[in-house]
Parts: sequence; structure tokens; C-alpha cells
Amino acid sequence: MTTRRRAHPGWSEDHEILRASIRAFVERELGPHVDAWEEAGEFPRALYRKAGDHGLLGLGFPEDFGGTPADSFTKLIIAEELCRPGAGGLVAGLMSHGIGLPPLLALGSPQLQAKVAPGVLRGEQVCALAITEPSGGSDVANLQTRARREGDHYIVDGSKTFITSGMRADWITTAVRTGEPGMQGISLLAIPGDAPGLSRTKLDKMGWWCSDTATLYFDACKVPAENLIGPENAGFMGIMVNFNGERMMLAAMALSLSRVCFEEALAWAQQRQTFGKPLVRHQVVRHKLVDMATAIRAVECVLDDLAWRIDKGEQPIAEVCMAKNLATQCVELCAKEGVQILGGAGFTRGTKCERIYRETKVLSIGGGAEEIMKELAARQLGLL
Repeated sequence: MTTRRRAHPGWSEDHEILRASIRAFVERELGPHVDAWEEAGEFPRALYRKAGDHGLLGLGFPEDFGGTPADSFTKLIIAEELCRPGAGGLVAGLMSHGIGLPPLLALGSPQLQAKVAPGVLRGEQVCALAITEPSGGSDVANLQTRARREGDHYIVDGSKTFITSGMRADWITTAVRTGEPGMQGISLLAIPGDAPGLSRTKLDKMGWWCSDTATLYFDACKVPAENLIGPENAGFMGIMVNFNGERMMLAAMALSLSRVCFEEALAWAQQRQTFGKPLVRHQVVRHKLVDMATAIRAVECVLDDLAWRIDKGEQPIAEVCMAKNLATQCVELCAKEGVQILGGAGFTRGTKCERIYRETKVLSIGGGAEEIMKELAARQLGLL
């Protein structure tokens, strides 16, 4: 079940060359250290610079800022290969600019883009996205963090929570309310990590231990008005478009982590002896593995199709929502069955299945909860 070139016209030899390059980086710089970083609750900040030097952080971003333009299949490869060590928090933390930077590059002024993007893509600075609030969760249209214009600054008051890279971010793409209630009054600001009035509190989590996650507090936080991303009160659509990319990335992560569970469970079943024969020789175990492989293949096909359509210029919002749910249900199945096949070993720290089992729920919550995905799909499908 090892990742291979899949039977879809969107995959090319160039993708496989890139895959090999990323895999070499992962095997050299990530794999040997993941367990230690998870136990420590963080990974070294120097890793951003290493990823930047390798060109990994710039994939999918404009050349003008040190990036390398890339198609949607490349983005699937990034997620799939980075997940091979079986630590989703490492991927989320290292690649948090993948959700923090796109709104700024899509809507921000050339001056703001030039100030933020190059350092982030080189790995010298860290970029995060701050949308979720303690009071609202997925209810973005009713966010409460407010920014009022005073001269050449905005004064921001409120809080954000569950922010990936929230503790170490140098730039925080932040959704704020600048106008009337509802989606029409929302703007985006690029808030520097050293802005006066910003404080942060680290959150401890069930999984994703090495990814720093924080609650942010804005107490009369002073932000230059030139850091407004796009027109005032026009940030909501930028947030929604960005969510589509985030959901595809989360689905790709879920796919890769599912495959990791399958491979670890298969290797265990082939070597573990029970009742005088390898575990895999028992029909009930083989059927679990087949169920895992079936779910994985289904998600592969769906994501390949979506990547192809997105690169053709489509915005298949309903299908992206459904794909995220399909992929997260797949990883929940594969992690559950992986732990079951490994038995006591699967309940012991040090196996990938154990770690992934703890991480499954964040994938079905982050980027829009499973229930929200169904509701968005229902609306897009005209069911309401």
C-alpha cells in the first residue's frame, strides 16, 4: 500500500521526482526525531529554516517571493509525504503558513506581501491563521473580535483559540470585525507577533503534541492600518476560499495517515504469530485490512478527481466538504482497526497507530467540523 503513482492523468513523472525529494527530506530531517519531539511537546524552530532551504515551504507560492508555483497534485504529495512519520501535529505546525499566507497573497497589498511572504517562505518567520474564537467555533460570520480604526492604526480587542503555531507565529492572519454584524462586517489583518497588546497561552491537547497550539488575547492591540488584508469589511469571502485549500490539505493528511496505519498493521500481522500461524492468516484480520485498503483507495480516487477539477479552474465546494468527511472517516477506521490488530502494542506509546488514533478527531474538527461540512454540502447541493 506504499504510496505510488496513481492511475490518473493528473499524475506525472515530475510529481514522482518531487515526491522522492520530499521523502528524502522527511527520512533525513523528520522521521528519526518525531517521537522525541512529540514527547517534548514541540519541534525545533530551526526546522522551518531547513524546510525553507529545501524549497518545501515555497511549493505552491509565487516565484516573486521565493516560492515555486505548483498544481493541486503537488499539494497532495506534500501532505502525503510529510505524514509518513505518522505525526499530524508536525505537519500542521511546520506548514501553518499554508493556511496563514494564502489570504495575504490573494488580497493583501504588494507592500504587505513583500514584507511578510519572503521571510516566511525562507523559514525565517512563522505564519499562522487566527479565525476560531472561544465563543463561536465554526460560526465565522458571528465572530466577536473587533478592530476599530484610530488614525493610522487599528485597535484590536478580543481573543482567538485553537490557533496552530499560535505561540511562535511572527505573523498572524487574523479575522476581525470592523463593521456591522454578520459576514459583511469582517476584515482580515496581518498582526505581527510582537504587536503591543497581544498575549498568548499555550494549550495542551489530546494529540498533535509537538504542534504548538494557543489561545491569543488582544487587549487594545495596536496594528498598523497598512496591515489590512484587502478592503475593509470584505474579508469573509477570502476566509471561505482559504477554507477550501485547508480542507483539501486536511483530507490529504487523513489519507496519508490512514495509509501509515494500514502499513504498520499489515507489517505486524505478517510477523505476529498466534495459534501457530501469522496473524494475517486469520480471516477476521485479513478482512480488517481489506476494509482499510478499500477506504484508502476510495479516498485516493476522490482526492485525485478533486485535484484535477481544481486545476481546471473549478471550485467544487460541496465535493471538497464531502471529501474531507470521507477522508477523516477513513483515518478513524484505519486508526481504530490498526490499534485493534496491534493489540496491546497498539495501546502502547511508540507505535504510529497509537499516536494517530489520538489525532483522528482533530482532523474531523479542524477546518470545519464534520457537521458543518455536511451543512455546507447540503447548501451547495441545493438541498435547502
